[in-house]
Amino acid sequence: MKILLYRWKVFNQEDITEALEKAGHTVMQMEAVSFSRKSDTPEDKDKLAKELVDMFGGYDAVFSVNYFIEVSNACEQLHIKYISWTVDSPMLTMYDKSVFNECNYCFVFDKVCFYTFKAMGVKKIWYLPLAVNAARLSGQLDNMSAEDMSRFSSDVSFVGGLYDKNSYDEVYDKLPEYLSGYFDGAIQAQGDLFGDNVFDRIFTPDILEKLSEFVDFRQAESGLSSIELVFKNTFLGYKHAQISRIKLLNMLASKFDMDLYSDKDDKRIIGANYRGTVDYYKDMPKVFRCSDININLTICNIRSGIPLRVWDVIGANGFVLTNYQSEIPELFENGSDIVYYESFADCVNKTEYYLAHEDERKCIAENGYNKVLQYHSYDARIKFILDKLGCLV
Repeated sequence: MKILLYRWKVFNQEDITEALEKAGHTVMQMEAVSFSRKSDTPEDKDKLAKELVDMFGGYDAVFSVNYFIEVSNACEQLHIKYISWTVDSPMLTMYDKSVFNECNYCFVFDKVCFYTFKAMGVKKIWYLPLAVNAARLSGQLDNMSAEDMSRFSSDVSFVGGLYDKNSYDEVYDKLPEYLSGYFDGAIQAQGDLFGDNVFDRIFTPDILEKLSEFVDFRQAESGLSSIELVFKNTFLGYKHAQISRIKLLNMLASKFDMDLYSDKDDKRIIGANYRGTVDYYKDMPKVFRCSDININLTICNIRSGIPLRVWDVIGANGFVLTNYQSEIPELFENGSDIVYYESFADCVNKTEYYLAHEDERKCIAENGYNKVLQYHSYDARIKFILDKLGCLV
C-alpha cells in the first residue's frame, strides 16, 4: 500500500513509519501544519475539507497517531482507509459522528476507552496497547559515551510535564465558591487513588446546569461529547495531574537525590535537581538507561492503559516504578519485569527498597526489556493493524 502518515506533535511516528516500511509498504509523510486551522464558518470548513481531499488523493490509506475528524471525513469521501492509533486517552475527537465512517480503522490503547466506543456501536475498532522500538534503543544506548553516562546518571528521575497551564485554573476564579469547593474536594478525594476515577460520580444534573453558566461548551453539529466529559478530563483531570505530580515529586525529593526533566522549574517542588527538557529520540533514552529508578505517574484520564513513557523506559533497559494501572498485570509481571506502586507512600517505600537492592533492580529491568523486545515491538503492533485491514504482507 501507499500510505500517508499525517504527522503532528507526538513522539512515536518515526518508529511507526519504520515498521510500516519493513512490512513492505511505501510511506510518505505530511506535516499537520497544512491543515491544522480551525474555523466555525461553513465556508472555511468546506475549503479545509477540499484541501484534505486533494492532499490524500492517490494514497491507499492515511495513518495518524490519535484521531482527527477532518482526516476521517476526507478519507470517507475518497473511499480510502483511515488508520488511527491513540496515544492519548480519552480521545475526545472520537466523540463525533465521523467515528462511524466506513473508512475508519481505529486502534485504542486504553481498554476502558475501547469498550466505551464498542458500546456506542463503533464496529471497526480494536484494543491495541502501545509499543517500543527496543532494538533501536539498544543500538543507540549500548555504545553510550562515558560523558553521557555521567551526565544522565541519577538515583531517581522523572521525565514529564507538570501541567502548570490547565483549563481549571483559567476558569477557577469565575466559579462560585461552593462550586469551586466542590471540585476541589473531588480532586482531593481522587488523591493517589489508582484504578478508579472519582470524577465519574460527581456530576449531578444540578451541578451540570450550574457549570454550564461558567464554562463555554460548544461543539460541532456532528459532536457526541458533553460538558461533563470535557470538564472532568481537560479541567479536573489535568488539574489533578498537576497537584498529584507536585505532591509525589516533593515526597521523593525530600528523601532521595532526584532529577526532574520538565519544561518548567516549578518552585513548588522543593529539593529536586531541575534538568530542563530532553529530546525524545536523542537524550531521553539515556536518562531512562542511566537512572537507577524512573518514576511514572499516569494522569487519571488514562483509565486502564499503560502510557508511552512506561514502554520507553522498559525499552531502554531502564527500571520503571509506575503507579498501578489495571492493564499492567495483563502485559507484565509485577516484581519480575516491572514494579508498580499502589499509593504515594508505597512509591516512596519501594524507591528506598530498590535503590538499596541494585541486583534485583537490574534483573527486573533486564526481564522487562526482554519481554518488550519479544512481544511488544512496533513490528508486532503494525502486523496486528495490517491484519485487521486485510492487507498483511
